[in-house]
Amino acid sequence: MDAIVAFFTGLSSLGVSVVMPIVLTIIGCLFGCGFGKSLKAGLTVGIGFIGLNLVINQLMGTDLAGAVTAMVTRFGLSLSVIDVGWPAASAIAMGSVVGTIIIPLGLLVNIVMLVTNTTQTADVDIWNYWHFAFTGALVAIITNNVAFGIAAAIINEVIVLIIGDVTAPLVEESLGLPGVSIPHGFAGAYAPIAWAMDKLIDKIPGLNKIDINVENMQKKFGVFGDPILLGSIIGLIIGILAGYGFLPGVDAEGAAIPSFLGTAVYMGAVMVLIPKMAALLMEGLLPISDAASTFISEHFQNRGKIYIGLDSAVGTGHPVTLTMALILVPFCIALSFVLPGNKVMPLADLACIPYMLVLVTPIVHQNGFRGILCGIVVLAVGLYIATDLSPLITQAAANVNFDMGGAAAISSICDGANPLTWVIVRLGQLGNGIGLAVPGVAVLALALWNRKRIIAEAAEIHEEAAEANAK
Repeated sequence: MDAIVAFFTGLSSLGVSVVMPIVLTIIGCLFGCGFGKSLKAGLTVGIGFIGLNLVINQLMGTDLAGAVTAMVTRFGLSLSVIDVGWPAASAIAMGSVVGTIIIPLGLLVNIVMLVTNTTQTADVDIWNYWHFAFTGALVAIITNNVAFGIAAAIINEVIVLIIGDVTAPLVEESLGLPGVSIPHGFAGAYAPIAWAMDKLIDKIPGLNKIDINVENMQKKFGVFGDPILLGSIIGLIIGILAGYGFLPGVDAEGAAIPSFLGTAVYMGAVMVLIPKMAALLMEGLLPISDAASTFISEHFQNRGKIYIGLDSAVGTGHPVTLTMALILVPFCIALSFVLPGNKVMPLADLACIPYMLVLVTPIVHQNGFRGILCGIVVLAVGLYIATDLSPLITQAAANVNFDMGGAAAISSICDGANPLTWVIVRLGQLGNGIGLAVPGVAVLALALWNRKRIIAEAAEIHEEAAEANAK
């Protein structure tokens, strides 16, 4: 068992851009895609992830975060809990006891669910199993029981897999990703909230008539509604609020001060480059997705579709998602200072806001107005959750000897502000972990409901195929 855990721990340490080509090459070969074609597809996806990470980490994680930091300094703002970002959160999660076994355990749970027809998603995005480990690590701390932590991680995984199944048709329709689902622990948590808000807005006269999306804006405003100009305008506003000048300069301490024109161009670049990288991901996935569909239809007559589960990064390129994310960055900063009781200063994870919205966009049918309303709500709630979970996250960091850079308390927007994580952790706290029975029973019922839905969908697909063959 130790050797298996060590193997998967080492594999995950390679990073998503290396792991995905390996995993997708193996899957492509198993589905009869051929070694050469599978290898090319896997490498294309890996390169897409490298490009995507370069763009997001530099343009949003560095340039945008730098502007936000300057804005915070300019207005003399300060809060006691520091957002250390998802890389730190993932390191804390994977360094925990739950994290050491989460990959083989998560794969086993996924396989059992595929065999029992309780999921349609083959979640090959093993790196992002850290989201499940994060929940499990916090539950293990609050209950002082690793077994409860493992149970919490499994509950989290099952819920996210089912969310991936249910939202997959919307992902295909909205994002143009056939045969793909997004069982992502961060993005998936906001799907139920987006669905509830979308239904609520449907019932509010006036609000239910407002429909703002990038295509409509382009038709109405011409070139000024284009994503590249929208991004540049938003970047210009952020740069001005940050106190940047027309030309680059140097402050009293000798630190460089960028130009607000540079921020404008960088944010315009975000709107162009991220969709290009996402398109590269899709290009690599299509051969594997097509081979999987053919294999399933030939060998599993009692099944409908099987989806390849991927990182929410594949959906970050949608222009509505990106536009909403850039608009919500200053909203997030403003909320952190006006919400009574919030202690979290959002910084490092501001670049994760697009990931938060990946499933929101399809659920609200590309309506940017509804998406922004949903984003404001989840960010406000998320800041309170991140504040509440901060002591546990700080303790988890101390347990794995994580360097907090001198901060007394830390949290993150991803996954420290995750509502699904919060619900599982706080229920797990009740009765020294006995409260996990509540989500446990709910997850079992959800899995049985999903099985019934999958079987009905499969029967409908095969019936339609039989009718087409008869003609």
